[in-house]
Amino acid sequence: MKYELLHRVLQQHSNLFHIHPARPAHMEELSLVHDVSYIQAVVRGDLNSQAQRRIGFPWTPELVDRVRHSVGGTLSAARAAWHDGVSGHLAGGTHHAHRSYGHGYCVFNDVAVSIRILQDEGKIRRATVIDLDVHHGDGTAELFADDPTVFTFSVHAANNFPSHKPPSDLDIALPDGTADAPYLDLLQQALDESIPWSSTDMVFYIAGADPFALDRIGRLALTKTGLKQRDELVFDYCQQYGIPVVVVLGGGYGKDIADTVDIHAATFFTLAASPSD
Repeated sequence: MKYELLHRVLQQHSNLFHIHPARPAHMEELSLVHDVSYIQAVVRGDLNSQAQRRIGFPWTPELVDRVRHSVGGTLSAARAAWHDGVSGHLAGGTHHAHRSYGHGYCVFNDVAVSIRILQDEGKIRRATVIDLDVHHGDGTAELFADDPTVFTFSVHAANNFPSHKPPSDLDIALPDGTADAPYLDLLQQALDESIPWSSTDMVFYIAGADPFALDRIGRLALTKTGLKQRDELVFDYCQQYGIPVVVVLGGGYGKDIADTVDIHAATFFTLAASPSD
């Protein structure tokens, strides 16, 4: 429901947002990242029970339609950001999807597919993934391991899912209960000292709402104000270096769904207020 509710909120601000329907990703696009045999198993409904348990969803035709549109939406947002400087997708951030299997409610890795397509089109050479979902982006880290064209950066709860966390180019693993001030200090230090801004052509920002203190599975303790400051930091650095930024939602599992929607909406309002050049 958070996706529908967020869409309703942003639709009320047509002066700030141009909202377009996503189109489904094609097999050829997905195969730039995922094994063809895995893609076919998803599309045809041939996933065995173990694969479905690993994903966390039972297979349905509607699931296939949803995950293909999720990738296509991020790709469209990336192309829009390349043209306009800032853009976002009201879904996406499926960072647990690996090359040959889905994991943790993630079937296809929308950010990874979008990066590969924009690289193939010659729009970008190097990308940076700033993953501020509360969970480590294990799929993204593994897909781009030892790839100098993509810098992966994750700030996450150390004791949270997944149990195996393959290294990103930069990982900040936080203890349970980390609050605004230490979180923002560590993030700013990383943005200041570690992100390869000068060689980045596009930033993909996974703006999870799940570091929120009242998230059901987050384990961190950020406030809504702290999460807004987090977003502002990311957008300020992108603007300072003149780098296009694509925002995708990532997770959000608030005890009250209204909190999750508020946090995601605040990210997009902050994005809309960010200069695009």
